[in-house]
Parts: sequence; structure tokens; C-alpha cells
Amino acid sequence: MILVTGATGNIGRELVRELDAKGAKLRVLVRDPARAAGLPERAERVVGDLGEPATLTPAFAGVDKLFLLTQGIGTDYTVAALAAAEAAGVSHIVHLSAFNVLGDPMPAMGRWHHEREEIIRASGIPATFLRPGGFMTNALDWVPTIREGGFVLDPIGPGRYAPIDPADIAAVAALALTEDGHQGKEYVLTGDEVFTVTEQVRIIAEAIGLDIEVREAATPAQAVQSRFPNGAPKALADAITEGFALMRADTVGFRTDTVERLLGRRPRTFADWCARNASAFRRPATA
Repeated sequence: MILVTGATGNIGRELVRELDAKGAKLRVLVRDPARAAGLPERAERVVGDLGEPATLTPAFAGVDKLFLLTQGIGTDYTVAALAAAEAAGVSHIVHLSAFNVLGDPMPAMGRWHHEREEIIRASGIPATFLRPGGFMTNALDWVPTIREGGFVLDPIGPGRYAPIDPADIAAVAALALTEDGHQGKEYVLTGDEVFTVTEQVRIIAEAIGLDIEVREAATPAQAVQSRFPNGAPKALADAITEGFALMRADTVGFRTDTVERLLGRRPRTFADWCARNASAFRRPATA
């Protein structure tokens, strides 16, 4: 039995579909069953919350493999998941980390993920660590300003990066969960096309048939607000500011060939992702 956490998110939904297509026996941990309505019917639903450890025992019963995705900046969810996994006799964990752990010096975002990785290693349960770079779905953060003002705020200027489609992360996770030989591995995952924000916005504009202006963020605070309009805790805001500065400095763009090596195909392109998600960037039709 494979247990998937984060099953209603961008990666989790794709992973459940991948595992279902492979005929894997799977279960999803959900806080709100209504959000799991679109998942394959064959996926068993169990209501629970990594933030409430007492709810995890039924979810982990009979589970031998775990896809672990924990959000936020702390380690409490990871600790709770590991305690439940150890009690249930889980034999393999595929953990979603981040490529930031490779930084030297390691940025704040990397330190949080590194702490989680170390907790998993200390458990003794064999693990596979997935370390993706930026997600293509992060472009959805631009939807409000594209819809309301026809512009995107650019916090990284000349910086380049290689965003990855969450569906490709899910495909690698499904491979690691259903085939032998991935325990103890660390996979750094990116797309194979590098972009500036301006270049990404041009592709979105072509997909939706509208002009989109790119405006450079005037201050770090404005850049953070573009990601978190309702505000972010100071530690997270500082980490985002640091991350944008590092991205601005990388004018080449970090990328790997890991997806192609593991899946036997090139990663999905940003243009393809935009074509599939074009409706998200358009204003809803008015009556």
C-alpha cells in the first residue's frame, strides 16, 4: 500500500493519477474529502492531518511506502509523519525536498528542507529525496495582476532558471515508489529550458492571446507581496527575499538532465504547460 500526502496539491494530484495508471494500491491522506473529489475513485481516502498526529494511525495502517510532502517552514509535520511511519512499519519514503539544499552557503529555504531530510535519515527508513527547482505552477502567482492589470511583477530581472512541470516531479515520484533501486538516491529535478521572467511572460501572452507588461519589482518587500498578497511571516519573507536575490544573480540558469535519464523522455515544456493552463490566466467571462 502506498500512502500519498499532499494528494490534492499540484504534485499530489498528478502523482495519484500516475500511480492509478500503474495499477498501484494506494491511499490518500486528506483533510477535506471534498477536495479529493476529482481524484481517481480507486484511490482509498482517509481523513487526517499531519498537524494532528492522533489522526494518522488509521491512515498509515498497512502502508509500506510513503510519499511525504510537508509544507511550511517547520519540522513538526515531518516528525509526526515519521513517528506514524515507524509505528506502521513503512519500508520506503519518497520525500519532496528542494534543490536549495545544495546551496553553499545553504540559503534559508534549503536549511528548512535539509532539516527535514536529516529527520528522515535519522529514522533509518530507506528514503528517496526529490529535490526540484522552481515549479511551472509558480506562474499562477501572476494570475491576479495579469487579470486585473495586464502585468507581471519581475523580482529577478536578468536571472534565469529552469522551471519544472509538477507532472514530471510526480512521474519521477511514481517511478521511485513502484520500482526497485531508488532507495538512498537523491534526485535533483529541473526542466531543460531556462528562462527569465520576461521570457516566461512572453510565452503566457502567446498562449492567451493578450499583451502582458513586465514591471521590475521596486523593492524586496514588493517582490514578497507579489507572492503573498496577504503577507508572510518574517522568516518566510526574509527567505523569499534571499531566494530572489540568488535567482537574480544566476544569469545562466541551473538545470539537470535527471528527468530525462529516469523517464526516458525530455521534460515537459513551459509552452505545453501554458497551453494546458491558459484558461487560468484569462478573466472569467461576464454574463
